Amino acid sequence: LEESADLPVTLVGHSWGAWLGCILAARHPRLVRKLILVSSGGLEEKYAARTHEARLSRLCEEEVEEVKRLLDSFHNRSTNNQDADFAKLGELLFRADAFDPLPQEPPEVMFSLDIYRQVWGEATLLRRSGRLLEMVREITSPVVAIHGDYDSHPAEGVERPLSAVLKDFRFSLLEKCGHKPWIERQARDRFFAILEGEL
Repeated sequence: LEESADLPVTLVGHSWGAWLGCILAARHPRLVRKLILVSSGGLEEKYAARTHEARLSRLCEEEVEEVKRLLDSFHNRSTNNQDADFAKLGELLFRADAFDPLPQEPPEVMFSLDIYRQVWGEATLLRRSGRLLEMVREITSPVVAIHGDYDSHPAEGVERPLSAVLKDFRFSLLEKCGHKPWIERQARDRFFAILEGEL
């Protein structure tokens, strides 16, 4: 980091990257001047189930059945094309997570269920054990969270825990906005205005 940026930096993290930003800011406070969390996942376990429930409630019956089928297939390690199925699940969840998205080209991303299992297994344990929030408590830099009101990750799962443990914390809720504010037709201008104001 020291070779590619003038320290300390303003660090922006989206979704899982928001958690990574929290971990970095907690462990290496001299590197981070300000931390901006965009569409962070909930920081306490009690909010986790609500994300899945919100997603399923936004899909049609056929899509819900497909999500359940895909999730069931991931428990069977002998199933072929698990990475392709994982990518298909991602497409369905993207639909559930977006409010009014602008047209997007499919991302050129390599999906790996094995990598996801390894990374998310550790991340889930951090949250479930309370260690994630303990680390957040150690952050000394200002923290700003930007979150969409339609994000399937509940806003209160970010705002309440962070408000309770951070001295310098601000929260911005974007109306008509899902999990990726920069693609949201009705929220992206407001998102970029807030982001620019914080940088």
